[in-house]
Amino acid sequence: MSKDLYKTLGVSRTASADDIRRAYKRKAKESHPDLHPDDANKAEIFKSASAAYEILSDETKRGQYDRGEIDGDGNPTGFGGQQGFGGFGRTAGGFQGDPFEEILSGMFGGGRRRPGPRKGADMRYRVEISFEDSVTGARREMMMADGRALNVSIPPGIETGRTLRLKSQGKPSNSGGPPGDALLEISVRPSKIWTRDGSDIRMTVPVPLKTALLGGQVEVNTPMGPISLKIPEGSNSGATLRLRSKGVQVPGKAGNLYARLEIQIEDPKDSGLRDWARGYGK
Repeated sequence: MSKDLYKTLGVSRTASADDIRRAYKRKAKESHPDLHPDDANKAEIFKSASAAYEILSDETKRGQYDRGEIDGDGNPTGFGGQQGFGGFGRTAGGFQGDPFEEILSGMFGGGRRRPGPRKGADMRYRVEISFEDSVTGARREMMMADGRALNVSIPPGIETGRTLRLKSQGKPSNSGGPPGDALLEISVRPSKIWTRDGSDIRMTVPVPLKTALLGGQVEVNTPMGPISLKIPEGSNSGATLRLRSKGVQVPGKAGNLYARLEIQIEDPKDSGLRDWARGYGK
């Protein structure tokens, strides 16, 4: 007996596109292999929910499924819409369903052409990456729902909500077509050091009082690694220094890093410093 995709997602056959989307997100969150790495049952639920969503989220495929033209795996049934799920179907009095299909049927001599091999279902994943990887780009090994490890290229400049498509890394086709794709929805982990401003990066750099007064250098952490930042003599809190091309590493148009200085007293109880402050301006 063919699987019921609506039952798989836990929605009714009259569910709206938004209802289907919400149901899939809920199922994916409850059963994603990354959250349940040793639970084979959860992995199977995730696969089934993804396959169901691949069909029901596509208006055309959903219509074919409801009319019985394809089964729960997306394969042609050969029934040509008999006993359609939505209350439509062929009867002795003629076609009672989609009027456009009736027109097309007449144009091609009354016979519906069977679809050819279908592409496998896409598989969707939510992937969290570090702030540094989003700035510099990276290659990372990621585990797919079926247990495969893929070496994924993360382009510099990618932001939360963007999706990477890995061609032919989704579900195999059951009808001789090409495999589906793997869709990686990216979530960038916030940094405690840097914030992003377009292609630029901003940060606060603590500077010792002596260095601020006399000038010198302090070590600054950037997403590309530590560098030495020259502090001009007489610098004050709030001053901002620009480090060219140390921002988001988009090829050909790398952003800048802006370092806001924050003057700090290394030892507020330093007696010499207190004496200097008492005598200052006299």
